[in-house]
Amino acid sequence: MDQTEKLSLDHVLDKISPKEYMGSEFQESKLIYSVIGFIPACDMVDNALVISNLGYMLAQKGLNTCILDLKVFNPNLYHYLDAKPNKKGSGLIRVLKSDKVDFREEIQATKYERLYLLSPSPHDLIEEYLDFEFDHLEQVINTLKSMFDIVLVDIPNNPPLEFCLGAMKFSHIGFFTSTERIEATSNMIRLLDFASSIGISTAKFTSVILMNIQDINYDHKAIKEFGLNIVAALPFVKAAYAYSLEGKLYVRDNPLINRYFLKQMRRLTDILCNQ
Repeated sequence: MDQTEKLSLDHVLDKISPKEYMGSEFQESKLIYSVIGFIPACDMVDNALVISNLGYMLAQKGLNTCILDLKVFNPNLYHYLDAKPNKKGSGLIRVLKSDKVDFREEIQATKYERLYLLSPSPHDLIEEYLDFEFDHLEQVINTLKSMFDIVLVDIPNNPPLEFCLGAMKFSHIGFFTSTERIEATSNMIRLLDFASSIGISTAKFTSVILMNIQDINYDHKAIKEFGLNIVAALPFVKAAYAYSLEGKLYVRDNPLINRYFLKQMRRLTDILCNQ
């Protein structure tokens, strides 16, 4: 995105009225597209690394940000944000089961200002998540959308699971995250074709975030030939993964940030802020 094409940050913030307290009032976000989905296209992709750092950078822009972890079989974003795991039966599963539950009791406030998390408990049984339908997820996402300026959704690439296709359906903007693997492009196309076959709009999931870029001869043109657009390319940075193991955010806690990594993360932040 060229600088000349960007809206000034002041103009964006003039339109946004961040709420002082999470859930203090229920109103639609001022952003045009406030529900952002992220789907891994292949192995060796770490969505949690991107989403946790991106969520922090958006919160620093003044946006009340909620991260929704839909990896119900293996939630991990609580660790990346240095938050305690939910107790069994609390968090995401409670708000899915009933629309009478107070979301403010199930959403975790992280140690970072304006950054919140709604996550499954790692202690929940797998079978407890098999009977939910699109309507349950829609109710959760609509409520989060009314409470926060922006919602980042970590979507599992598991098409038979309602949380995968349902999240695709209710996201305003979608990103595939991919590494330089030969099967990545075909995996993206197959999922888009399947979603389209059951009536889910796929035009919003045509942007790709490349991760773990290394100095190899990978044909990036193949992605573009299928109508997908590479919007960011994050280099492989050992320190970023090392920090995540300690529950730290690379863009905040590392004094020596990889300049290209930071540049690409800022680009993603600007894309979402400058709507």
